[in-house]
Amino acid sequence: MPRKEEIIGKITELVEDYIKGRDLEVYMVDYRKTGPDWKLKVILDKPADSPDEYVNITECEDVARFLGDSLDQLDIIDNKYMLEVESPGMDRELLKDEDFTRFAGREVEVKLYKALDGIKQFDGILKGLEDGKIIIETDDGQKAFSRQEVSKINLAVVF
Repeated sequence: MPRKEEIIGKITELVEDYIKGRDLEVYMVDYRKTGPDWKLKVILDKPADSPDEYVNITECEDVARFLGDSLDQLDIIDNKYMLEVESPGMDRELLKDEDFTRFAGREVEVKLYKALDGIKQFDGILKGLEDGKIIIETDDGQKAFSRQEVSKINLAVVF
């Protein structure tokens, strides 16, 4: 049975080849066991220069159909799994260095592994990534966090 990393690599390549020229990109592929079940999650995104800001449901359905059919034929995964193809969502997690430039000026929620001055979550405006540090502007001033300190950073959903 192929290792988890090999499966993720093959799936990423398969999807990237399929969506080439379609105003889509692979944001993340994850394959993991959750409880008794395996889950294959593919997150699609729009390129930063796309005229459309969001991936639509039809695009997700199309890729899911292609991927489901392809995986059945190629037999890459031995065990049963649940396939999910989705967009990053309004509260997308920022994972790539480019995300910190692309979403600079947007409100974010930063969650830390360990509390800093008794606080584990900071809300503020993303300034960017400087010298490997995530910079946000909070009500209490500018804060800088190393990637190692941050467990998760998401766009805040503001209504």
